[in-house]
Amino acid sequence: MALTGIQILKMLPKKNCGECSIPTCLAFAMKVAAGQVEIDTCPYVSDEAKATIGEASAPPIRTLKLGNGDNAFTAGGETCMYRHEKRFVNPTGIAVLVTTDMDEAAVSGRIDRFNTLVYERVGVIMKAELIAVKDSKNDEASFTALVQKVLDGSARAALILISDTPAHLAAAAKVCGARIPLLYGATADNAAAMAQVAKDCSAPLAVKGSNLDNCVDVTNTLLAAGLKDLAIDTGARTLRAAFEDNVVARRSAVKAKFKPLGFPTLTFPCEMSDDPMMEAMIASIMIAKYAGIIVLSDLQGDILFPLLLERMNIFTDPQRPMVVTEDVYPLTGPGEDSPVVITCNFSLTYFIVSGEIEGSKVPTWLLIKDTEGLSVLTAWAAGKFGADMIAQFVKKSGIEDKVKHRDLIIPGYLASLKGELEEELPAWNIIIGPREAGHLPVFLKEWKPSKPL
Repeated sequence: MALTGIQILKMLPKKNCGECSIPTCLAFAMKVAAGQVEIDTCPYVSDEAKATIGEASAPPIRTLKLGNGDNAFTAGGETCMYRHEKRFVNPTGIAVLVTTDMDEAAVSGRIDRFNTLVYERVGVIMKAELIAVKDSKNDEASFTALVQKVLDGSARAALILISDTPAHLAAAAKVCGARIPLLYGATADNAAAMAQVAKDCSAPLAVKGSNLDNCVDVTNTLLAAGLKDLAIDTGARTLRAAFEDNVVARRSAVKAKFKPLGFPTLTFPCEMSDDPMMEAMIASIMIAKYAGIIVLSDLQGDILFPLLLERMNIFTDPQRPMVVTEDVYPLTGPGEDSPVVITCNFSLTYFIVSGEIEGSKVPTWLLIKDTEGLSVLTAWAAGKFGADMIAQFVKKSGIEDKVKHRDLIIPGYLASLKGELEEELPAWNIIIGPREAGHLPVFLKEWKPSKPL
């Protein structure tokens, strides 16, 4: 049962030191209770309190961490059924499968595509995160050699190690070192041996069930053995069965607090179809319906990018707008005679406007005003993009030292602010720009300084 902020406060040292970046222990306790910060953030809390609070405040879907350092991958941590209820926390991991019966070229090709298929959209880097290595020959030497090849070929990949033989998993996990892998998979027949390997390697373990009920039985066995870091594969290998199992598992964990299903799920679209397009369609449904990790047979740009885009849209927090930093951005090498354009810091606005400016090849100074992630009209209506705030930003931005003219181009939707801005910035000539970013290239090419110093 979740603890209240006051109950958590009683277990804190009450130093009010602020070292957790929160000024008081009460405020910190309230944030822990709300699931906004981890109890480990407090440097002085006792281990006993950490264990008690951590267990009580753990999300219904347990958080699972793989890899290490900057390339660590996190799954789970989910607390709700639908994004509008709160938010989804950790995006579905996308993995590509390599097996010991593949030839050298096929394995190298998959690793190369894993490394190179990286995209940037509105400032967000989108890519696959995991490589699943399968011991299809049931041979320890070839399995560990393939794991080593993957480790050498990609410094950022988190690994899923797939073998039916516990000893082979132990050997491969040892090769991974600090890059903590996910071990797959424990069944009713080998649960005890797999549990021991997971303990010895300090690695999370995935359950390989034959159906949902069998998955619960194996999970209970592993929980009784003292394992907590688990993932579950219900064994479903059709779209309908995988969809139904994922929904049942999430609902059972979130609504009924049923712990045996409170773990990230693995799904294998690579085993559900031989058609890459059908595989991608299955993966898209699993991303939308609660899969913690999906495993694909291969990565192709035209298939991977839509999946990454879908994932970004689903896992973007609707309560936290995507923003860029307030600053002066020099685009295509502007100088003292280059135009000055201002807009808001909503990331989609920034990347659309900056993209049009860069496409125009016109060197431009782009001023980005912090509007708390609101778009131009919304920010203006909310009082966050008014004439006084724009003027204050222009004065402190240092743009006056970068240009010889005093022309400021504002979004066309802010035309009504022209008079107010001219009062706030008497030295500047306020120019009303186009309403749509697509018209900026022509506008900038025709622009001439009207108020030089």
